[in-house]
Amino acid sequence: MYFLGLGLILLLLKYLEVGFVATWSWYVIGAPFALAALWWAWADATGYTKRRAMDKMEKRRRDRIERQKDALGVGIRKRR
Repeated sequence: MYFLGLGLILLLLKYLEVGFVATWSWYVIGAPFALAALWWAWADATGYTKRRAMDKMEKRRRDRIERQKDALGVGIRKRR
């Protein structure tokens, strides 16, 4: 996501011809977009994206169970 943001900023600066970015080659401006595409391809191919989604769902499940235990009064009690 950072590569995409950087690419959009560089593209905007190039289009508006702001500062030294206006003299850069279009290859330099397009490089962050290529890196973002490579990152997404790697993340999908290795299962990184799916693992992150599964970890997030597992954390939500654990939090939900903990909230229910606390509501029922059977959760871990703190020492006084």
